Amino acid sequence: MKVLIINGSPRVDGNTTVGVNEMVKVFDAEGIEAEVIRIGNKDVRGCVACGSCAEKGKCVFDDVVNEIAAKFEEADGLVIASPVYYASANGTLISCLDRLFYSSHFDKTMKVGASVAVARRGGCSATYDELNKYFTISGMPVASSQYWNSLHGREKGDAEQDLEGLQTLRVLARNMSFLIKSIALGKEKYGLPEKEEHQWTHFIR
Repeated sequence: MKVLIINGSPRVDGNTTVGVNEMVKVFDAEGIEAEVIRIGNKDVRGCVACGSCAEKGKCVFDDVVNEIAAKFEEADGLVIASPVYYASANGTLISCLDRLFYSSHFDKTMKVGASVAVARRGGCSATYDELNKYFTISGMPVASSQYWNSLHGREKGDAEQDLEGLQTLRVLARNMSFLIKSIALGKEKYGLPEKEEHQWTHFIR
């Protein structure tokens, strides 16, 4: 079983990495393989609405997004961790996620999702809500913890002092591991939920 972790921070070994590393320790203990990809320092452009992915099955811009898509397809869960900029996720991360979720056409149903927001002080809740929307439009169960998944710190390493935040992320990783294992057993016995043909309803005709 495998979890893919996307670290949206451009900072090497910053506070977002502190949070990600805390989760990786738990995944290791739970027997879940965790792979971390840091994309905050990558040159990732946004979606240009060309529609090419409908034919190609992948984004026309052949960069880290397509690399992540292949790994995401094989994973049982996805963690998205972001620093908070203006009460929002990192712009590079959002560009990556928009293209990743729109251009990849594999079934994401019952892959477990979790989001983590890291800030000096405020904006974590808005970022947490923003990131969870990628999961909830894709049939992905969202793992929860004992609190909203936020971690606080300003200078590099400050987050190591946020004991409650670190505990929240450990609980999140344990709960996510449990969900992944439980869903694997459920799929063995019951399979995936029945699919209906999508009923596209537009607001303007």
